[in-house]
Amino acid sequence: MGKREKDLIPVSWLKEGEYGIIEFIRGDHKILRRLLDMGLTPGTRVYILRRAPLNGPIEIVVRGSRLAIGQDIASNVFIKRVDSG
Repeated sequence: MGKREKDLIPVSWLKEGEYGIIEFIRGDHKILRRLLDMGLTPGTRVYILRRAPLNGPIEIVVRGSRLAIGQDIASNVFIKRVDSG
């Protein structure tokens, strides 16, 4: 595994209050189109607002909008964790 892959984690691994920058999204055309339409594109900053219990949806803030995404989708959005600043 190269350095790039080691530094990236799925957005589903972030905790409430953490930030990340989207590096790439894995999935079929339908999933990719849906996420791109929601503003989840490489280079975009993501903030984890809230996590539902029992593997429920994750509420994120992207480009000033609140979105809820399921764990299955969140596990295919790979980010680089960044500081809150």
